[in-house]
Amino acid sequence: MGAFVAAGEDEITVFEGDAFVAKVGERVRMAREAQGFTRKKLSDLSKISQRYLAQLEAGEGNISIALLHRVATALNRRVDWFVVEEDPLEASRIAALYSAATDSQRIQILQILNPEPPTDMRARRICLIGLRGAGKTTLGRLLGESLDIPFVELNREIEEQSGIPVNEVMALFGQEGYRRLERQALERIVANRDCLALAAAGGVVSEPETFHFLLGRFHTIWLKAAPEEHMQRVRAQGDERPMAGNPKAMEELNAILKSREALYTRAEVTVDTSGRTVPESAAELLRAVRQLGVL
Repeated sequence: MGAFVAAGEDEITVFEGDAFVAKVGERVRMAREAQGFTRKKLSDLSKISQRYLAQLEAGEGNISIALLHRVATALNRRVDWFVVEEDPLEASRIAALYSAATDSQRIQILQILNPEPPTDMRARRICLIGLRGAGKTTLGRLLGESLDIPFVELNREIEEQSGIPVNEVMALFGQEGYRRLERQALERIVANRDCLALAAAGGVVSEPETFHFLLGRFHTIWLKAAPEEHMQRVRAQGDERPMAGNPKAMEELNAILKSREALYTRAEVTVDTSGRTVPESAAELLRAVRQLGVL
């Protein structure tokens, strides 16, 4: 095993693969200890035997991507943290500093690290943002038909990725787990599609890093409506949950809209659907897209 394999001027050592596996195992151990997990705890969370985890940490387990993903999820890490060449401790320190930064500081950092022109990164991707009941699904589907481009709902992508409905994602993994899947779904869409109309959930603006990613890689349009119309449209869809047993539902809706308004206004264009029929709003949205020169 210690011999070199010679090939003219190119010499590689057969230990390369072993060294990589050892590095992955060492990082699994580091992440486990940083979380304060015993190997049994990690075994319970990842559904991987303690014996296999011990072999992995010792550099003797040639782990598959599927199993590494389970370990990463249990340790609340991205899979690439275990395999990148950079020092993970330094990366963790930088991540901690980034997490503690203000929203404006995060935006500056991301602009420095990724200075590529926004028009190049956005390609011909369009994203509709706004509160629930703004008409993102209805108008997005009509926009896709008018422009002959795919229409995608981000929540459907999350369901496809997780294999369960969004409400079960929230119940099982909480808001943090949902936001992580939301970011992964956005990244997958960007990696695989240069042209589409996307409808995002209303709360996508609440996660600064994810929203910055979205703004940089999609032409964003805020579908705006009066709070009363948001509520009426949701109820018209047969969903009584916003009002059921909650006399302050409208007050809470106004508060949410007020808290997010500054974020929604960061979209390139605003289309106000208040007091408009679906065909009128669809025509206005189509005009807005054409004015952007996207398609």
